[in-house]
Amino acid sequence: MQTDSIPENFKQTARIIQLNAQDDVVVALEQLMPDTPLPFENINTAGMIPPGHKIAIRSIEQGEPVKRYGQIIGFASQPIGPGEHVHTHNLAMGDFNRDYAFGEDAQGPHPVAVPATFQGIIRDDGRVATRNYIGILTSVNCSATVARAIADHFRRDINPDALADYPNVDGVIALTHGSGCALDSEGEALKLLQRTLGGYANHPNFAGLLVVGLGCETNQIPTLLETQGLQQSERLKAFSIQTKGGTAKTVAHGITQIKEMLPTANNVQRVAVPASELIIGLQCGGSDGYSGISANPVLGAAVDLLVKHGGTAILSETPEIYGAEHLLTRRAITPEVGYKLVARIRWWEAYCARHGAEINNNPSAGNKAGGLTTVLEKSLGGIAKGGSTPLIDVYEYAEPVRSHGLVFMDTPGFDPISATGQVAGGANLICFTTGRGSAFGCAPAPSLKLSTNTALWEKQSDDMDMNCGQILEGQRTIEDMGAELFERLLQLASGIPSRSELHGYGQQEFVPWQIGAFV
Repeated sequence: MQTDSIPENFKQTARIIQLNAQDDVVVALEQLMPDTPLPFENINTAGMIPPGHKIAIRSIEQGEPVKRYGQIIGFASQPIGPGEHVHTHNLAMGDFNRDYAFGEDAQGPHPVAVPATFQGIIRDDGRVATRNYIGILTSVNCSATVARAIADHFRRDINPDALADYPNVDGVIALTHGSGCALDSEGEALKLLQRTLGGYANHPNFAGLLVVGLGCETNQIPTLLETQGLQQSERLKAFSIQTKGGTAKTVAHGITQIKEMLPTANNVQRVAVPASELIIGLQCGGSDGYSGISANPVLGAAVDLLVKHGGTAILSETPEIYGAEHLLTRRAITPEVGYKLVARIRWWEAYCARHGAEINNNPSAGNKAGGLTTVLEKSLGGIAKGGSTPLIDVYEYAEPVRSHGLVFMDTPGFDPISATGQVAGGANLICFTTGRGSAFGCAPAPSLKLSTNTALWEKQSDDMDMNCGQILEGQRTIEDMGAELFERLLQLASGIPSRSELHGYGQQEFVPWQIGAFV
């Protein structure tokens, strides 16, 4: 049984949900008191069960595998009786064989006759933007303060007049980071940073761009531009603090450069473009026991529609597909694509071993509080974001995404790092599911947030764009909400702001992946 969609015949009552007939556990839809009868013969809860947490529905011997979604989520670390709470105290990781069955389940999507459209901005080179920013990138942490000072001059909440004559410009944003020096000048870490910065510099959502450095850093701007195929132009200006004569002079120079860019940046209009121009980064953060039941499958249903309309979706967070990667390799369009995915899994196993870490350090404390116990369980719910469409290709971090359809990008599980890689690869939208209430944005790509449960929606609706808790309450279907989400994504791409944009999220969440040693 594949886990990237919810079976039609799942068992649901007012209090629990069972996803697959093979499952050894059910999930509580609300807090259950001790001795609460369950809809199984002679089974009552053996203690208090928090919402989103698992309850055993049979006797499980120590060492036995435990299934949810019809798949193994861990192994009993002690005997578990029917009605008992199943969590970190009695469920642990363990190794098991996965049948990769490369490509056996790959079935091509059936394209729609009339593709959907959205109102996008077509750049001079034909690329399509969903937003219209002027950006400031830093080559090194040392130029971050200057970059932010330049951007702050154009903040509408601080200086309302600065952009008053440029209503088509979404803003001036500074994307800074904590690296750029004390790195091997020929090493992988610097190349990865340069590829990330290059992806942002080339992003169509930037109408103009400054690259600001200190001057003596390892990540020299001329080398950055050369390795990324960038050239200074009316759209792209690069300079350093040391060559401009210090902080104040550099800030003044940057403000002047942006003022010169603004008239051209403002001279745009939105026109109808096909949904095939959309590249959506798929993210989940602050996940809970409901993520794989509601919001992630809804996003997966929207992804299936997007692919039918010719668009692209980027699934990522490699440590958070660990243990469920066999469900993706089965959908690989060719065996070679499946092998590429498995190679990235093996890289992560070796990477963790080198650093004395365990992949099962994921889930986080918040994930566990929300009912997720092992990375296997989290992964099975996480891949639901990818729908049921074939896996077309596998990319390394921040590598430009050229394929259309569902692709995978190798990234860490930490959301800001993962989304930064996706946007560097070309994502012009981000869709983010959360059960605990993550606060997130990813400028210059707008981000749309999905709540997995109604309690979160009611508590934090100011941060959420859609409530997928309606699935748990039986009020909506996954297919219905997936279709609504697809329409919302078209609206978002057309310029309708998301909640995270209204709150100003996006600049601080630029976090390139740092690997290797600082020296």
